[in-house]
Amino acid sequence: MTIEVKVPVLPESVEDATIATWHKKPGDSIRRDENLVDLETDKVVLEVPAPVDGKVVEIKAEEGDTVHSDDLIAVIEEGAVETAADEPAEPAQAPPAESAAAAAAAATGGGDEPKLSPSAKRVAAEENVDPGSVAGTGRGGRVTKGDVLGFLKGGGSRREERVKMTRLRSRIAERMKEAQNTAAILTTFQEVDLQAVMDLRKRHQEEFTRTHGIKLGLMSFFVRACCDALRKFPVVNASIEGDEIIYHNFQDIGIAVSTERGLMVPIIRNAENLGLAELELAIADYAEKARDGAITLDDLQGGTFSITNGGVFGSLMSTPLLNPPQSAILGMHTIKQRPVVVDGEIAVRPMMYLALSYDHRIIDGKDSVQFLVAVKNALEDPARLLLGL
Repeated sequence: MTIEVKVPVLPESVEDATIATWHKKPGDSIRRDENLVDLETDKVVLEVPAPVDGKVVEIKAEEGDTVHSDDLIAVIEEGAVETAADEPAEPAQAPPAESAAAAAAAATGGGDEPKLSPSAKRVAAEENVDPGSVAGTGRGGRVTKGDVLGFLKGGGSRREERVKMTRLRSRIAERMKEAQNTAAILTTFQEVDLQAVMDLRKRHQEEFTRTHGIKLGLMSFFVRACCDALRKFPVVNASIEGDEIIYHNFQDIGIAVSTERGLMVPIIRNAENLGLAELELAIADYAEKARDGAITLDDLQGGTFSITNGGVFGSLMSTPLLNPPQSAILGMHTIKQRPVVVDGEIAVRPMMYLALSYDHRIIDGKDSVQFLVAVKNALEDPARLLLGL
């Protein structure tokens, strides 16, 4: 009996999807719930599992094709799938050539299949190139089409590659340009002395980790400080819809996460009600899901304010772009030991520049500056967070 595999019903905010990667080809066996194909949308990658055990008979859409809800993309012949016990036993000793190859792979720490872009996979198959022989120059060692073509031509440093934007990258570009075209973006700066936070973390790190099962990082302090400042200056937590200003009485904080596919901003709901440990656990969970491609549309939708940390890449100062329809975003930067004046004396302190980009259509300079000062005061004296000051 043949079973049709169709594109699942896409979320209301997603019009179509792109075939990203087929994990099976015609003739391959597949088990029920095994991932058959990845569909890339504007925001996330959706996995389409096999509905039954059987064999892939036909693939109706190629990688790179655009598909819509309920489109037919594959046909599976339902039937039993051979188990490992049904397969012939492996020979006791591999042929010498295979043994040598295995030994070489083991010696170099290899053995895993190299990661190929869809275009690189096609060229390698057409030209009969062993992907394991090609050095990948893409992010995370990914083998690109240009790498394969360069391998065929004998190398060279003047390679060029034309690659279509991924759906996510295209959507990021669209939203960033939308922010610039729509909002009146202005950025104000402040610096913060993080000595008190550093001392607190050092003093309680061991017990905190033992109690909560996660390390006490910096981001949770910034989220808490922002939540308190947003409570004092609610216009920074507001958004514009038409000719109306929407004031949100909750604080859903977006945390920018850099992944191989691009920037994602998962949302911590009602962050104002969470303690430092709960925030650290939520941040770690979202970061892992985003980098593993397990983030969902629900995780990314909404948000009233965002925080981005360019400091992890060494950025000293930047002007972050808004994440529409939000009206403000806080930029964190690298921590530098710098001489500052403390109580009339010069001291070396861990200093960070903060940047608040905001929509000047509804947020005045006074509000933005006072918001940043409130964040600075909370971080330089963390007891204020506990006392609600």
